[in-house]
Amino acid sequence: MRELWRKPFWPLVVLLLLNLALAPGFFAVRVQDGRLYGSVIDILHNGAPVALMALGMTLVIATRGIDLSVGAIVAIAGATTCAWIAASPDPTSPGAALEGIGIALGLSVALGAWNGFLVSVLGIQPIIATLVLMTAGRGLAQLITDGQIVTVNNPLFSDIAGGELLAVPLTVVVAAAVYALVALATRATALGTLVEAVGINPAASRLAGVRARVLIWTVYVFSALCAGVAGLMISSNINAADANRAGLWLELDAILAVVIGGTSLAGGRFSIVGTLFGALTIQTLNTTVLTLGIPPDVSLVFKAVVVIAVCLMQSPRTYELLAGRRRKRPPAAPPGEATPPEPRPVERPVERSTS
Repeated sequence: MRELWRKPFWPLVVLLLLNLALAPGFFAVRVQDGRLYGSVIDILHNGAPVALMALGMTLVIATRGIDLSVGAIVAIAGATTCAWIAASPDPTSPGAALEGIGIALGLSVALGAWNGFLVSVLGIQPIIATLVLMTAGRGLAQLITDGQIVTVNNPLFSDIAGGELLAVPLTVVVAAAVYALVALATRATALGTLVEAVGINPAASRLAGVRARVLIWTVYVFSALCAGVAGLMISSNINAADANRAGLWLELDAILAVVIGGTSLAGGRFSIVGTLFGALTIQTLNTTVLTLGIPPDVSLVFKAVVVIAVCLMQSPRTYELLAGRRRKRPPAAPPGEATPPEPRPVERPVERSTS
């Protein structure tokens, strides 16, 4: 039972059952215009950006790092693509969309390389290095869009979030493919072991011949790339780029998904499957807030309380307290009976030296 509570899937199961109790048709799925629709499909579709960001965050945290800039990179990727499409001679052409997408992903990789350079080469603390881009990146996104909401009408760009493959939303297919590739790369090769070695003891891993600097640089680039793809999904979903709100606080959702999934914030141990469950838990929690009809001004408080409860239940110490495994005191003597005296230690005679 103890190990069951510590598994990352039980919060998702509890939230799904709660939604089912509130809405009996919660698990109903229908096909309309060649695409699947339903509450569960919406959770997968809307949770794909957070799942991708959490995947990149998992590898960064596994190397004893943190990336607070992913929300800003989401805004930059969406702003770059929409601004490029809007400024092109033919905003509806597929070429304009492909050029904008390529520039956005290239810029995301460059920003990730910048984070990796600050952390692995200059030795700046990851929380400080990425905090710089978290604040400056949001300003860069607003500079690209001139502080305005840029709206586009490009069919190819709209298909990123509105398209489907075998009736499954394209966002879900992309996220599943990336998860499968990363899981295969980290568990079927030595890459996962190297990441854990760097996270557990960077100095020892370097002495063992692991190129820790290159590995740390790579995970920051991959994290930024995942955030860039997530930014394309978010902006494509509304056919617009809002530099002020796109990706706002999503870096916290990504970190929470990683924590709920069981990855250690101290580095080393990580779980790709656990991160996926954590991301789906965060998105299901957002759906639960809407189902319960909680006002928007208190929804964040409710979300924080649930997340704290989940983390506490996954803590071994909390389980021991709830299970009553604390050290028990000796039972008190019944009324009228004297309490037996505690046994006194036997004193051994001190042997004196005859020399």
